[in-house]
Amino acid sequence: MRALLQRVSEAAVRVEGALIGQTGPGLLILVCAMQGDGETQADQLAARIAKLRIFPDEAGKMNRSIRDIGGSALVVSQFTLAADTSRGNRPGFSTAAPPAEGERLYEYFAERMRAEGIATETGRFGADMKVSLTNDGPVTIWMEV
Repeated sequence: MRALLQRVSEAAVRVEGALIGQTGPGLLILVCAMQGDGETQADQLAARIAKLRIFPDEAGKMNRSIRDIGGSALVVSQFTLAADTSRGNRPGFSTAAPPAEGERLYEYFAERMRAEGIATETGRFGADMKVSLTNDGPVTIWMEV
């Protein structure tokens, strides 16, 4: 699985103008299941994210995890993280998991984040979503398991 993490002071996702998910201080997590991924990869990714120390301590050093700060997460599906831009001018997405499996793993990943003790809201898989955020830092981290 691939994820792009953005440390945020706030983030929200809307579908057809309706707010469907939001977070305060914490993470916006854009996530994509790749072909061959399964629950093991989702488990590993959630565990790594929950422990990742990218929030500042009293000295301003990135030394705290989302758990440590009591932060929350907004998880948004993003199959475009599978983009292959190695040839031509139009990216290919053939390495992404098929839609049904991608949706299952997306929902499973969000549940694993909750199981890690992180309050987690989500977008809507396959929808045309409008995502807004205030990036804190900015801090943006790419992860893959």
